[in-house]
Amino acid sequence: MLFHVRMDVNLPVDMDPQVRTELVGREKAYSQGLQREGKWPHIWRVVGEYANYSIFDVESNDELHQILSRLPLFPYMEIRVTPLAQHPSDVHAR
Repeated sequence: MLFHVRMDVNLPVDMDPQVRTELVGREKAYSQGLQREGKWPHIWRVVGEYANYSIFDVESNDELHQILSRLPLFPYMEIRVTPLAQHPSDVHAR
């Protein structure tokens, strides 16, 4: 199942810089592991914002929820999920 996900990150301005660095490092390692597994095949930065648009390829709604809720930055995110379906005009449709 494919999902389009927008993630907006809102870290507290007064967060300890060392805590922030450690948290962002854990987030990067976790997300890159999911990318290597093929579960997070696309990620794009939103220009001028601490946000991204991503595509997830997972087995279920529950799996996506589990992945997203395990993101180290999850407590500081606003997340919007859109399920995707094959478009009949897609020239690359299987």
